[in-house]
Amino acid sequence: MTAPPPPIGAGARSAWPVRALRYGYRIPLLLAHLLVGLPLVLLLTLRPARRLRVHGERFDYRVIRAWQGGLMRIFGFRVRQTGTPLPGAALFVANHVSWIDISTLHSQRMMGFVAKREIAHWPLVGWLAIRGESIFHARGSSESMGGVLHEMLARLRGGHSVGVFPEGRTRDGREVGPFHARIFLAAVEAGVPVQPVALRYGTRGAAQADVAFGPDENFMQNFLRLLGDPPRVAEVHFLEAIPPATESARRRIAELARQRIVDAMAG
Repeated sequence: MTAPPPPIGAGARSAWPVRALRYGYRIPLLLAHLLVGLPLVLLLTLRPARRLRVHGERFDYRVIRAWQGGLMRIFGFRVRQTGTPLPGAALFVANHVSWIDISTLHSQRMMGFVAKREIAHWPLVGWLAIRGESIFHARGSSESMGGVLHEMLARLRGGHSVGVFPEGRTRDGREVGPFHARIFLAAVEAGVPVQPVALRYGTRGAAQADVAFGPDENFMQNFLRLLGDPPRVAEVHFLEAIPPATESARRRIAELARQRIVDAMAG
């Protein structure tokens, strides 16, 4: 008799038969979302659609947000929003748990993310990142960061929003790391507000470590594990915004944004 396969990666809490049942109905839904939904997204986000507005929001942005919201539901996430995202140009900064963070935020507010260059080559997520106006950065490269800041500044001055994860990388879900102050320079020079966003998975953040990448877990392993995980809530807390400030205050902005996220995580 063949033993059942072990759980995939860290954080798998369900017995394999239960996970298999979830895979049994979620995989067909995911395939339909990709094979039918993505072509529709591509069609509905062509250039002519960018001139249309739905309740003040660009139609193509609304389509992308709806698709991301559907993806979250397929993975068993029930998204709950607290607070209101700023309209217009703003820099959104959030704690970073896993790749799902981008879908979580995109389902609530359209923004172009600053992301590591490797994400552009990830299955599905890479395509979405490109369509979602992401700005790609080569880690450890000062030259690349200079280009990223230049592009961020252009986007913000053009009236668009940008989203960043100032920790610079994902963590184990148990803590919020220090924020890199340099990434806030674009908001300071553009004269736009910064809005901290706290992302919590599970009731009161109880599933942070389960959603996060496990030790030595790659993107595909995390993707498949989350696809079979139990349903859980995804909380998106849009916190009090920080008004535009002088360049000398960017480190203070970084510390204040991080503290507001830490306080929201503990609340």
